[in-house]
Amino acid sequence: MSYRVAVSGASGYAGGEVLRLLAAHPEVEVGAVTAHSSAGERLGAVQPHLHALADRTIEDTTAEVLAGHDVVLLALPHGASGEIAAQLGEDVLVIDAAADHRLESSADWDAFYDGAHQGTWPYGLPELPGGRDRLRGTRRVAVPGCYPTTILLGLAPAVASGLVEREDIVIVAATGTSGAGKSLKPHLLASEVSGGMSPYGVGGVHRHTPEIEQGLRAAAGADVQVSFTPTLAPMSRGILATSTAKLAPGTTAEQLRAAYAAQYDAEPFVHLLPEGQWPATKQVVGSNHITVQLAVDEHAGRAVVVSASDNLTKGTAGGAVQSMNLALGLDETAGLDMMGVAP
Repeated sequence: MSYRVAVSGASGYAGGEVLRLLAAHPEVEVGAVTAHSSAGERLGAVQPHLHALADRTIEDTTAEVLAGHDVVLLALPHGASGEIAAQLGEDVLVIDAAADHRLESSADWDAFYDGAHQGTWPYGLPELPGGRDRLRGTRRVAVPGCYPTTILLGLAPAVASGLVEREDIVIVAATGTSGAGKSLKPHLLASEVSGGMSPYGVGGVHRHTPEIEQGLRAAAGADVQVSFTPTLAPMSRGILATSTAKLAPGTTAEQLRAAYAAQYDAEPFVHLLPEGQWPATKQVVGSNHITVQLAVDEHAGRAVVVSASDNLTKGTAGGAVQSMNLALGLDETAGLDMMGVAP
C-alpha cells in the first residue's frame, strides 16, 4: 500500500528536507506541496536540489488543498499550524513540525510563545521511554525541536537511571544557520556568520528550554531543571550539544556507560560511540543518525555528555518521517537508511 502525503511549508528548509526524504520513501507518494508566498511557483525554483519533484507547482496552504491525503505534514512557522490542523479530519495523520503542539503546559507556552496554546499531541521522539507506544496508531504527532532532540537523547539515559542529579544540568549547544529558517535575517548573512561564533537566547529565555525540561522530566519521573545556552556556528547544518550534570553519590563511569549502552545498543539511529571517539556534526550530516559520547569529570564530580545530529534531518524531517512510519505501522527505518555525508 502506498500512502499519499501532502507537505505544507514546502519552500522552507524543513519542508525541503521532508520532501527529500519522502521522495526516496518506498511506501509513500508525494501529493500536494504547498506554501504561501511562493504559491504558484515551480518547486524546482525554490528547492532546486529536489530534481524528482522539480516540476511540481506549489499550491496555497489551505485545508481544501491538503484534504484527501493519508498524511499531512505541516512545516509552517510557529503559531500557524494549529488552525490548519483543526480543519483536517481525525482519520488523517497530521504531523506538526512546529512547536504548536509540543508543550504539555499552557503556562510554558504562554511564557515562551505568542498566541493561544493549541493543545498537546504525542511527542515524536521514539527513543524516549514509552515514545514508540505513544506513536503507534496515533493520528496526531508533534515533532520535537532540533535542540531538544539532540539534548534529550544525550541526557535521557543519565536522568532516567538516577545516576546524575536533576537540579543542576548545564547545556551549551551550537547549531548551524539553517536552524533559524530560510527567511532573510541580517545576522545570518555569510559575512556576519563566517569565521566566528555567537550566543543567543542567553539567560534561560530560549523557547526550547521548557521542551527540554518536559522531556527530561518524563524520562526521570521527577522535576528537572536545566540551564540552556544556544550558540550559532558558521555551518549550514548540524547541532553539537555538550551537557553536564552533577553525579549522584557513588556513580561511576562504568555505571554511566552501562546505562547508555542498555538504552541505545538496539536503537537504529542513536549510536553510543566507542570510548575515545567523540561526536562531530560532520559524522551525521544528511542522516537520521545521532552520535553520543560521555565522560566523567572526576575533578568537578560531573558527567559530561556530547551529542551530535543534523538539525534538519534527525532534528526535524527525519524525526517526522520516523514518527510517521510508526504511526502508520511501517518499518520504523523506512526511507531513513541513508548514512552521513563525508567529508
